[in-house]
Amino acid sequence: MSPSPAPPPGSAQLRADCGRCFGLCCVVPAFARSADFAIDKPAGQACPNLGSDHRCGIHTELRQRGFPGCTVFDCFGAGQQVSQVTFGGRDWRGAPETLPAMAEAFAVLRPLHELLWYVTEALTLHPPADLRDELARARAETAALTEGDPTRLRTVDVAAHRDRVNPLLSQASDTARSPGGVDHRGAHLPGADLRRVDLRRANLRGALLIGADLRGVDLSLADVTGADLRGADLRGSDLRNTLFLHQSQLDAARGDARTGLPATRTRPPHWTALPLTPVRQPSRATARRGRRR
Repeated sequence: MSPSPAPPPGSAQLRADCGRCFGLCCVVPAFARSADFAIDKPAGQACPNLGSDHRCGIHTELRQRGFPGCTVFDCFGAGQQVSQVTFGGRDWRGAPETLPAMAEAFAVLRPLHELLWYVTEALTLHPPADLRDELARARAETAALTEGDPTRLRTVDVAAHRDRVNPLLSQASDTARSPGGVDHRGAHLPGADLRRVDLRRANLRGALLIGADLRGVDLSLADVTGADLRGADLRGSDLRNTLFLHQSQLDAARGDARTGLPATRTRPPHWTALPLTPVRQPSRATARRGRRR
């Protein structure tokens, strides 16, 4: 009799545990010198800041040293899965020949773990029974895909699986947001002044909100799946009931002590403790720039 599949990972297992990982996020991805990274680094080469203990040597100074991109990366627990489960604790430093296979496994497991996080979040929205059952099946199927050995992981079609699961996530969002608000799905709103826009129950999936002014905005039941919040000003915003809000989105944004957060999210240490800046009435020109085109 074949063993029963392991239960889907809990929320704690879908958070990065750097102490159980072999620094894969500092080795596997490539990054280019930019506002996010102070240096160029090719894929598969260890960052010069990575220590022999697989810890970042400048972890507490990443932003000051020009590496804000590192502070907002999240593997959703894939790093420790590859290190401790897929490769059974075999360190690539002691076995360099394993690094290419580890990189391949990480490239598969990271998006699968991200998908698991979203499905787990969708189940907390109390969807109707039939949708809840479908989400539970999708979660179990996704978890099963993560359990393979390196050879089996190479055969996983992540994009095809994600395409099958995403409609369920959209249904869960639509149900939770009903009646829905404005549809800014995929909208390009970099730097937009959105302080006077009603974004309650809004669809902001995949919206480009880099540097957007969201001070004091109520984002209750707004879906921010994949929304790019880098540099967005969230001071005084209400995010307590925002849907699919991930910690890395908060880490990439700006906020303050008055920004309302869900109990399961952490206020980033770089956020200012200053109170909310008074909201001013935007000019007509500014308001026009904030509208979706």
